[in-house]
Amino acid sequence: MSVTKDDVYYVANLARLQLSDEEAESLKEDMNKILGYMETLNELDTSGVEPLEHVTEITATTFRNDEAKEPLSHDDALKNAPDADSDYFRVPRVIE
Repeated sequence: MSVTKDDVYYVANLARLQLSDEEAESLKEDMNKILGYMETLNELDTSGVEPLEHVTEITATTFRNDEAKEPLSHDDALKNAPDADSDYFRVPRVIE
């Protein structure tokens, strides 16, 4: 299977993209290279390979333990605020 310029324009239209002729030609070449690589992968015998949920083995959780800690003090919470008064963060008004 080979991708034509019309195929590129069709996909671009679905994605609501406007392409120049040069961009469409470049994308056509890229898409044909991808399909060529997929054909190479299709030649491999994967009958004995078990499907994976993840590409790499996940052995440990990346999350920290959920432990209660002392909360930030009021002053520490406001310390890095770009604009604050003595009690609150100041933000631009968004509702008139």
